[in-house]
Amino acid sequence: MGRSAGVREAWAGRLRSPWWRAGAALLAGALPALAFPEPNWWWLAYVALVPWMLLLRSAPSARRAGLDGWLGGTGFMLAMHHWLAPNLHVFTVVIAALLGLLWLPWGLLVRRLLAGTPSRRRAVAALAVLPSAWLIVELVRSWEGLGGPWGLLGSSQWQVEPALRLASVGGVWLVTLVIVAVNTAVTLLVATPPSRLPAVAALAAAVVATTAAWAWAPRPHETGRIRVALVQPGTGNGVGASDSRFAREEALTRTLVGRDIDLVVWGESSVGFDLADRPDLADRIARLSRDVGAEILVNVDARRSDKPGIFKSSVLVGPDGPTGDRYDKMRLVPFGEYVPARSLLGWATSVGEAAGEDRRRGTAPVVMPVGGAWTVGPLVCFESAFPDMSRQLTRRGAQLLLAQSATSTFQDSWAPEQHASLAALRAAENGRPMVHATLTGVSAVYAADGSRIGESLGTDERAAGVYDIALTSGTTPFVRFGDWAVHAALAVLAAMLAFEGVRALRGPAAPRAPRSARTAHGSPARPAR
Repeated sequence: MGRSAGVREAWAGRLRSPWWRAGAALLAGALPALAFPEPNWWWLAYVALVPWMLLLRSAPSARRAGLDGWLGGTGFMLAMHHWLAPNLHVFTVVIAALLGLLWLPWGLLVRRLLAGTPSRRRAVAALAVLPSAWLIVELVRSWEGLGGPWGLLGSSQWQVEPALRLASVGGVWLVTLVIVAVNTAVTLLVATPPSRLPAVAALAAAVVATTAAWAWAPRPHETGRIRVALVQPGTGNGVGASDSRFAREEALTRTLVGRDIDLVVWGESSVGFDLADRPDLADRIARLSRDVGAEILVNVDARRSDKPGIFKSSVLVGPDGPTGDRYDKMRLVPFGEYVPARSLLGWATSVGEAAGEDRRRGTAPVVMPVGGAWTVGPLVCFESAFPDMSRQLTRRGAQLLLAQSATSTFQDSWAPEQHASLAALRAAENGRPMVHATLTGVSAVYAADGSRIGESLGTDERAAGVYDIALTSGTTPFVRFGDWAVHAALAVLAAMLAFEGVRALRGPAAPRAPRSARTAHGSPARPAR
């Protein structure tokens, strides 16, 4: 007992040092990253915020809580995007620090609601407000210009079936709300035992909500089966890389002859030339389509012959050549495919491997008919991280969601596994199977409930994988109602602001007049003489 008290006192002494506290905030903020692939400790997500929240509630001032919120957010962003460092170098730290500022208000709220010994009313408020505030931070940083929704806390649950059922109800946003609510409840249990009742009630509510989603949320219904082949040619850089990659893709596709394939999918940037400028390549792909007996979805990364600029485009090629179905990537990777405010930030191209020329954007999603029998909705690269894009495609009638990607620059990092895992969330949200096809791995396929189909193709494989996929019908609550969980979080924060505003307008209560003191010689009724 005495030893544990001594340890706590020692740590409390260290945290009084600004430098020790800053380091603790960075580490505590980075901890949730371990819940994502590749460590993939998904269970850690439900307690990973507790050390950070305990630190924030102990902040000696609001200013310090804001600083700890910023530092923790910076640590989280660095941990989630550390694999960018070889390309963006010091700019990775700059971006992480800027995005970390989004958690500064969250740090203030944690201290405001959890410091000291919260009353039951304050504990209940914390259980509603803190998850909502965290979700709004995720919503803001999900804007494409800030890097997109990579590392949403709910995405860490991509292989947990109950969480995937929750995602079908309220998207990844609802999963995030539940995770942060559980972390808040655990923090209350650890730090303020008098708040045990609201904390236990919140944990019970999380269990009930998950069970209800499991039992009553609509499940997709199978309507037919297709066979889809993913062609993964492996790494290849340097002079002639585009030609050699095309040759490998061609050779791997030929191994599919006679295997009753319905669609062949190549990865992002699988063709480095505009097919209108290179009819020889278009003819070779069309010949492959005839031999295999299936249309081939390629991805062209090249300067267009009919429009100015470079586009990344999903192009469907049939036995007679390109079918005319084409999707131009709409959301581009900041710095990787364009430099935001290039006139101000163009220096990033000299520091790291930022885009030397901005790619051009597409204008609308596209649903492509395949073989006249079913439809596919293509996305390119990190567009699979955006819940709204796959939802739009589903509402437009896509029966198979599909992402073409290339993570060859980050082969030895966590990025390929993290990117592939996003397809599981998108499949579960929409009740539609999803394909994640890459040049260099990880390529994977997920059923309409988010479960993995077959074996994925790892980063060390050059192969053509064939997958039997069940097409589905039906509408999930997320597809029907959209981002209702986000709207609920905004409503909670609006209610909190209204309450605080009303309380501020009322002002402090007037002090009560002191009562006259009684003495041995007199009383209020009979004053002494």
